[in-house]
Amino acid sequence: MKLTARQVGWTVHGRKLLDRVSLVVEPGQTFGLIGPNGSGKTTLLRMFAGLARPQVGSITIDERSMANMRQRDIARCIALVEQHAETTDRVSVRQAVALGRTPFLSPLRPWSDQDNAIVSRVLDDVGMQHLADRLWNTLSGGERQRAHIARALAQQPKILLLDEPTNHLDIRHQLSILQLVKQLPVTVIIALHDLNQAMDCDRVGVMGNGRLIDIGPPNRVLTTERLRHTFGVNADILDDPINGSQIMRFRNAV
Repeated sequence: MKLTARQVGWTVHGRKLLDRVSLVVEPGQTFGLIGPNGSGKTTLLRMFAGLARPQVGSITIDERSMANMRQRDIARCIALVEQHAETTDRVSVRQAVALGRTPFLSPLRPWSDQDNAIVSRVLDDVGMQHLADRLWNTLSGGERQRAHIARALAQQPKILLLDEPTNHLDIRHQLSILQLVKQLPVTVIIALHDLNQAMDCDRVGVMGNGRLIDIGPPNRVLTTERLRHTFGVNADILDDPINGSQIMRFRNAV
């Protein structure tokens, strides 16, 4: 599915959190959204998920306006993993992940063996099957994050939105989650702080003060000048001697 934002704007208390952002994410593409804290990444992802409607501009899914879609219909094709989605309910991991099937359930379409199979498969995908019966409040931060990703995958989305998905994960699980996301046959928009992870995206967009200030392939956008100007750091861009990919080495703040 293709996701398109046209001149999207959002203002709160006179501050422009999004300032006429326009971009197109093509079907099957992995699009990295980067920028300093407060640059508008999370607000834009919430707009894409239909959790907030643009005050200015429009968002379309395959040219269908999201403004004319029910939230249930949006949830059948778009899943969002937020940074801080928690619950105080006494639920197991399996029950939390099963919530991803909610958009597909109705009195005419109750829970089925197919739903059980989907939940079981996504728990395997994120390495949480052995914790399926654990209570949510006994999980570590990293385990909860993997369960959130499993819940999103249980929606079987065509478009997957991820807001800093590796924030609470150790390096092994960071790599496994990013590898899993890369293999999914879906459109992915992922907000990242780790700029080396952004180098693996098909395209990246750089946010700053609510604006999309640059967009394109990572090796064109993530230059030393851009890193210095937008992120306030000096960096060297090196070639990995093992696979030839580009990696960044940060030296100091400007």
